[in-house]
Amino acid sequence: MGRRVKILCVCGSGTVSSAMAASKLKDVLGEHGYDVDAVECSPISAESALASGGFSLMACVSPVYEDLGVPKVNAVGLLTGFGEDKVIEDCLAILKAEEE
Repeated sequence: MGRRVKILCVCGSGTVSSAMAASKLKDVLGEHGYDVDAVECSPISAESALASGGFSLMACVSPVYEDLGVPKVNAVGLLTGFGEDKVIEDCLAILKAEEE
């Protein structure tokens, strides 16, 4: 089993798009040795979701404008397929930096 990481997936309603992003991140980051625990929420509930602690990053399908103290990645590419590699690279860079 890989290193366990916790990712907050944020979309407008906190359901469908964030679930799609979460599923994609679990699969792709799993191939890179990470065991992803994804939590899904809406932008309005992001701050309270983060309160449980331990999050490595936020994968945002909808914008989160506030700085909530956790690195943010624009994850729209996970849904559209355009720029998906960049989203994964950004997530991996954050996770690797966290290990150092």
